[in-house]
Amino acid sequence: MQSSIRTRTRRAARVAATAVLAAMLAVAGQTAATSQPDEDVAGDDLGEGQMGVGVRGEQQPRAAGFSATATPSGPQGIDVSHWQGDVDWQSVRDAGIEFAWIKATEADSYTDPQFADNYIEAHEAGVIRGAYHFARPAQSSGAAQASFFASNGGAWSADDLTLPGVLDIEANPSGEQCYDMTQSQLRNWILDFHTTYKELTGRDAIIYTSPSFWRDCTGGWDGMASRSPLWVANWIDADGPNIPPGFSVWTAWQYTSTGSVAGVSGDVDRNVFNGTRERLLALANNG
Repeated sequence: MQSSIRTRTRRAARVAATAVLAAMLAVAGQTAATSQPDEDVAGDDLGEGQMGVGVRGEQQPRAAGFSATATPSGPQGIDVSHWQGDVDWQSVRDAGIEFAWIKATEADSYTDPQFADNYIEAHEAGVIRGAYHFARPAQSSGAAQASFFASNGGAWSADDLTLPGVLDIEANPSGEQCYDMTQSQLRNWILDFHTTYKELTGRDAIIYTSPSFWRDCTGGWDGMASRSPLWVANWIDADGPNIPPGFSVWTAWQYTSTGSVAGVSGDVDRNVFNGTRERLLALANNG
């Protein structure tokens, strides 16, 4: 009897989660990347963006198959996109992973083909998850990309399991590091994205970046420190992340790009939250 009840409960949760996600995707009236990118993104490159792809030119991973004995203390997380293939989210949760960010969109026309499955199945497994957007600043405005993101998986709901969306802003994987934009132009683009995202979702977007990108491409701008939580990519410092100039504290730290976790094939980015599980839940619930 109890097994039957649990089965019906999981089925109902999946139906509800699927309906919510379908509604979010329907706002944009599309489910695939069909638009042609502008000049800064070659056709073959659109969709190549993933967490850390621009960081690899700046940093080298500390070690392949990062040892669990060296894992920083705190709630553990991962980030994934279609590059990880099918993820067994129950195994991920059973392995102690408490949170995840999942790629939803890139630029203003691309949706990750694995997003819907990842987002729903992570929720079902009890992983506190959110979506991320891979920025292509030279392609369209921050407002346009924030709107596309919010309409294609980047929205937020107070359900104990949804984190605010992430703006993944890192070195350009398809050309000049700073997207051939001045520091002032990039600052304005980031603020445009953040302002629009907050208007649409009620949440501050989390900033994912590396210390060198933020220093070189925004000039160490402090304009987001009071607005956005920081998720820092820093794979070379073992005792704690090197914080980008302009920020004073970090919320999440991507400490390796060559981690491993049950349920994910191959290397996966590993992250740690700066606080307790209660604080992680507070971030999810806008506490």
